[in-house]
Formats: sequence, C-alpha cells, structure tokens
Amino acid sequence: MKTVLHKANTRGHANHGWLDSYHSFSFAAYYDPARIHFGALRVLNDDTVAGGMGFGAHPHDNMEIISIPTSGDLEHKDNMGTQQVIRQGDVQVMSAGTGVQHSEKNKNDDKDVKFFQIWVFPNQKNVEPRYDQKNFSDADKHNKLLTVVSPVGTKDGGVQINQNAWFSLGKLDKGFAASYQLKDKADGVYAFVIEGDVTINGEKLNRRDGLGITDVSELKINADSDAELLLMEVPMQ
Repeated sequence: MKTVLHKANTRGHANHGWLDSYHSFSFAAYYDPARIHFGALRVLNDDTVAGGMGFGAHPHDNMEIISIPTSGDLEHKDNMGTQQVIRQGDVQVMSAGTGVQHSEKNKNDDKDVKFFQIWVFPNQKNVEPRYDQKNFSDADKHNKLLTVVSPVGTKDGGVQINQNAWFSLGKLDKGFAASYQLKDKADGVYAFVIEGDVTINGEKLNRRDGLGITDVSELKINADSDAELLLMEVPMQ
C-alpha cells in the first residue's frame, strides 16, 4: 500500500472576498509540483461563494467537472441551454468535451453557498458536451458508501462521466465500520473527509483531510466520530 496524505491545513488557499477557496491540488495561483493531480483526479476545490456573487461565463473543454454542494443554492447556466439550481444532496456533472461555456452563481443574496468542484481528466477527448444532475438523500447515504458518480454506460446509479471513475458518498455514524472494494486493483482512491474523523487503512483523518491510496484492493474504513466521507476511485494512468 502506498499513501499520500494531504492535511487540511496544507491545502492552497485563495480568498478573493466574494470567493474563499481551498485547493487540494495545484490550481490558479497555487502551484505545488508534488500536488498536480492524483491519477485522473485533477482538481478538488472547496469553495465558498458570497451571497449574490459567482463565476461569470467562462469556457472549459475536455474535462469532466463535478459539483457537490454542502449548503446553499448554486445556479448553473450554460450555452447548451441548461439552467439549473444545485443544492445540498445534489451531485452535478458537466462533460465539457469539445467545449462549453458556463456560469455559476450564488442564487441567494443573503447567505453563502458552499460546494466542492472536482475536475477529472476524461478517457476520450472531444466528446459531445453533456449535463447531468441527481439528488441523493441523507437516508440514501446513511451508514453506506453510495455510488454518486460512475462511468458512462454503467448502471451503478450515479451521474455519469467519461472516465472509468467511481465516486462514493457516505454519512457515517460514530463507530460504523465499512469496507470498500476497488473496481480495478490498478486504480487509486482519493479519500476526502467532508466532516468528522475517520480512520482508513490505519491512517487517522480529520475534517477536510485528503488521503490518496494506491496498490490496494480494499479500504477498511472506521468512523471515529459522526462523519461524512467522499471516496474518488480513479485510474492512475
């Protein structure tokens, strides 16, 4: 087993006033040559956007972009004609493919919106852009690792991306123990603790810590407190 530990307080940080963002991997002005990506996982940003503010229309191409809100309402618009609001419990994906323009804005003027934005390299370039969004209740995730992102064409129940990657979310009670079997032993898993404290394969993790794990076929997970956990299984090549 090989691991790379990213403690919460070692992340890149940029506070623009309207946007307060923590970067698990190199992004924008934050650059660390040891933290460019983890396999196909390129970006994991922990963003807070002030009331009424947001990202104006901007382009992306050849990237799978996943947004997971934890509080508030994030309004999405794109040049595919999509206009949606994503909220806590929703998981959204935009396959940028040949190119797409989109904007993201805090729909509310009186409270922040908090969300994770995650970028995954696709396994094929220049696909037709597409949008998908699904809601997963807390009950669905209670004391289990629920698949919320899965490859296009599979029937695993998540929003689908153009990569052999699986994301799982769990809301775990203190003392709960689970195992996660990797889909492919050549994959790696990047575990990110959204809330609480967990131990994974003997490594103790706290809120907003990230742990990349390779050369394993199984993860042993123990919730040391009530916890919320995101697992991202991705190809390493």
